[in-house]
Amino acid sequence: MFKADLPGLKKEEVKVEVEDDRVLQISGERNVEKEDKNDKWHRVERSSGKFLRRFQLPENAKVNEIKAAMENGVLSVTVPKTEVKKPDAKAIEISG
Repeated sequence: MFKADLPGLKKEEVKVEVEDDRVLQISGERNVEKEDKNDKWHRVERSSGKFLRRFQLPENAKVNEIKAAMENGVLSVTVPKTEVKKPDAKAIEISG
């Protein structure tokens, strides 16, 4: 599971993709304007910019079953994996 804090962004402003070489890509653009006023001053603060994060997925990731959800500014991306069968452990008798 991948989690990203994206305060102030809507799900429409975030893009989640999986590229052919099994790379999960999370990208988007932030455009925020904050305005403060009183009788003596007026301030407008703007911040904007694009972001992009890429993560290599493991071989056993089920890329067709990836799910993404956004709630309260937190993006959660769930990547299910197939179980990797571990070799059976065989007990060895200790002599002596």
